[in-house]
Amino acid sequence: MKSQILAGVIAAAMLPAIIVPSSQTSADSSGMRDITTMELVRDMGIGINLGNTMEAAGDWIAQWGDGTVRSYETAWGSPEITQDMINGYASEGFGVLRIPVAWSNLMGENYKISSDYMARVQQLVTWTIDADMYAIINIHWDNGWVNKFPENKDESMKRYTSMWEQICEGFKDYDDHLMFESQNEELGWESMWNRWGGPSDKEGSYALVNEINQKFVDTVRSSGGNNPKRHLLISGYNTGIDTTCDPLFKMPSDPAGRCAVSVHYYTPASFAILEEDADWAKMRPSWGTSDDFRELNKQMDMMKTSFIDKGIPVIIGEYGCPIKNKDLESVQLYLSSVCKAAYERHLCPVMWDTPGGHYDREAGKMTDQTLMAQLRSYLDPKPEPVTDPTASTEPPEEIKWGDADCDGQVKMNDAVLIMQSLSNPDRYGIDGSDDGHITEKGKRNANVYENVTSSITPQDALAVQQYLLKIIASLEPAKA
Repeated sequence: MKSQILAGVIAAAMLPAIIVPSSQTSADSSGMRDITTMELVRDMGIGINLGNTMEAAGDWIAQWGDGTVRSYETAWGSPEITQDMINGYASEGFGVLRIPVAWSNLMGENYKISSDYMARVQQLVTWTIDADMYAIINIHWDNGWVNKFPENKDESMKRYTSMWEQICEGFKDYDDHLMFESQNEELGWESMWNRWGGPSDKEGSYALVNEINQKFVDTVRSSGGNNPKRHLLISGYNTGIDTTCDPLFKMPSDPAGRCAVSVHYYTPASFAILEEDADWAKMRPSWGTSDDFRELNKQMDMMKTSFIDKGIPVIIGEYGCPIKNKDLESVQLYLSSVCKAAYERHLCPVMWDTPGGHYDREAGKMTDQTLMAQLRSYLDPKPEPVTDPTASTEPPEEIKWGDADCDGQVKMNDAVLIMQSLSNPDRYGIDGSDDGHITEKGKRNANVYENVTSSITPQDALAVQQYLLKIIASLEPAKA
């Protein structure tokens, strides 16, 4: 995350003070740090999408809505986003929030982006960065106008360029915790090349994708403020892994050398997309066969070989599955397994989520805390075994927190967050005093309001961590 999590969590707890110094990265006055895109993407940790919100689109909204930004923001089922909702993502452990955007909503003549719409996206990005997360904004599906590129290239490119010029201007002063993404899944057209039969201009379709991505980089780099140094996310061919790994897909030339590539993972679609049977596939309620794991590892290895091993960072901009008509354990296994397979190969996994899905926006927390603990457990550092031969590995009957007592049966999600607090004081809220005082931010992030009161001694910390090691070990998904 922003302050790099340090290894040696257990050892740190046995020091006279719990505070562990974090490494610092130099930054200029604009907040643009001397950090590679590979380092930045790793610093993101794991992420989640603010889906079905600012990218909600449709002519019916203009017809039946009240003409406000809110009418679009809530059109696909989202409540109006609050700062507490954004803070909740950070408290749960997410390091990056992807904010898909339909900039054509309320658009004026000559592709003029609505100032109210721009201001609302700016507010969401500001809240995200203030919550100590990275933000990613893009041009999303946006009512499908990108699909017209092959038939009306000049006008579509004019629209695309104009929109990015305005976005660049609107966000030019944001620091490097904001990343721009060139597009969503629409770069690649079956009207030009259909791999299952039909149009066969594969080279032409790839060439157009590459041209658009190059226009994106050129537009951002020629704009003002921090944009010449901004880290950028390049949309893969339809964000498919196999199509993006095709030799015809080319990363754009970038004078700043600060580009990552984005792909999505919804494989197999019968499980990860369908909630009921379709004419092209039968819905699968479960996931986790040997073939499923082989396919997952094959796809992630392909991205590692094609990009990571060549020094090109990768963000899985979307991965996910629905909850409806699915086996709960399979949902947990799928999401945690994709997250783990991506993260251990140094790809940043960003879960797709919409209202009523995995994150409860009203409550400001994940609906499935077992799943969230699994996802957090993959972040660096991996807990190391306790080496103190005299230390007990049984849950303590009572854990003392400074002058207050705490029931030893710590909730699993609270316990994991407490350990994160100890290992990463700057992010999770432990101040620099000798007694390792937990700040109000630390209490809030650990979801421990009543029991954590003043300070934690090194002995107390070690006792909790011994307990946690056994819990976290049980969270690893079964391997086929």
